[in-house]
Amino acid sequence: MKNGNPAVVGLAGFGMTTFLLQLHNLGLAGWGPVLGMGIIFGGLAQLIAGFQEQKMGNSFGYSAFVSYGAFWIGLSIIKLMNHFNVYPSSTADVGFYLLGWTLYTVIMFIASLRVHKAMTFTFGTLLIGFILLVLEHFYFPALKTLAAIDLIVCAFAAWYMMAGIIINDLAGKTVLPMGKKIIG
Repeated sequence: MKNGNPAVVGLAGFGMTTFLLQLHNLGLAGWGPVLGMGIIFGGLAQLIAGFQEQKMGNSFGYSAFVSYGAFWIGLSIIKLMNHFNVYPSSTADVGFYLLGWTLYTVIMFIASLRVHKAMTFTFGTLLIGFILLVLEHFYFPALKTLAAIDLIVCAFAAWYMMAGIIINDLAGKTVLPMGKKIIG
């Protein structure tokens, strides 16, 4: 019996939550959908996908999905604590949170060079988005729009990989190519 690929759920949750947060950052959506998806789909579903990746022996997927699942749950908790004025976080506090995730993403970007080009592109746009958000929180608030556009591209890249895994598997051939590894 063939196991399903847990990455499809992790990539779907990451893409959806990233997309919704960027719609919020562009002023097109409120916090409700972001928090809902941040806790359940971007958070819990990614954690489950990561734990399944561990069972499949995929350390990269394990680290990525569990870590970014925790990112979404953590960000949702920060926003809820701000809303209810329980341990509120300043703009700088959130900036430092994002800085920590930027540093983690540097490591994952380097590792993605050994996966395939679609993964490298996704982590490259994620890294650029985090850098822009850190700069936005500390120095240049006007960068929020640029970060949002970059991270929408990142969300779509994650969905491309998800679609590729599903469609390529169902077709029994490569319909949506991922590209070769940049570093062998």
